[in-house]
Amino acid sequence: MSRETTVAVAYHSGYGHTARQAEAVRQGAEEVAGTTVHLIAVDEITDEQWAVLDAADAIIFGSPTYLGDVSAGFRTFVEKTSGRWMKQEWKDKLAAGFVNSGAKSGDKLHSLQSLSLFAAQHSMTWVNLGLLPGWNKSTASEYDLNRLGFWLGAAAQSNGDQGADAMHKSDLSTAEHLGRRVAEQARRFAV
Repeated sequence: MSRETTVAVAYHSGYGHTARQAEAVRQGAEEVAGTTVHLIAVDEITDEQWAVLDAADAIIFGSPTYLGDVSAGFRTFVEKTSGRWMKQEWKDKLAAGFVNSGAKSGDKLHSLQSLSLFAAQHSMTWVNLGLLPGWNKSTASEYDLNRLGFWLGAAAQSNGDQGADAMHKSDLSTAEHLGRRVAEQARRFAV
């Protein structure tokens, strides 16, 4: 029987949208039996939360996309991991990512690539979204999972003039799917 697994959701949120997306990722991961999930706002990270990241089986990274890349708040967190990188302390952990922007495209792919490259530099194993694109046929709907058509991770679009409560249901469901997928993979790899 597999041991308990831990998934950490490490995110930065400027206006609450990415925090809501992180909560959806957490909900999805918690649906997998034997999984403990921790939400960690990286701009407020504590020593105890660094220890949670170090002990986690999987870390799901999340950031808003500002001007075509991850936020400065997330970049600051990335730079603070350099000691862990030098010692390869996160080697072979699972990793995944989610991003958010005001535009439907909004260069979110570049942000996901930044997250996956960050994980690769830590020698982590990236878990992709594992979904075909939704909303790409005449019979499809904007409420399909992966309505924005990303493969590398979960993406969300949030209107700049609306708060986090107005986030699209499909984007939140896609984030839940990512959390569930990563937790399932963590359970498969648990020794």
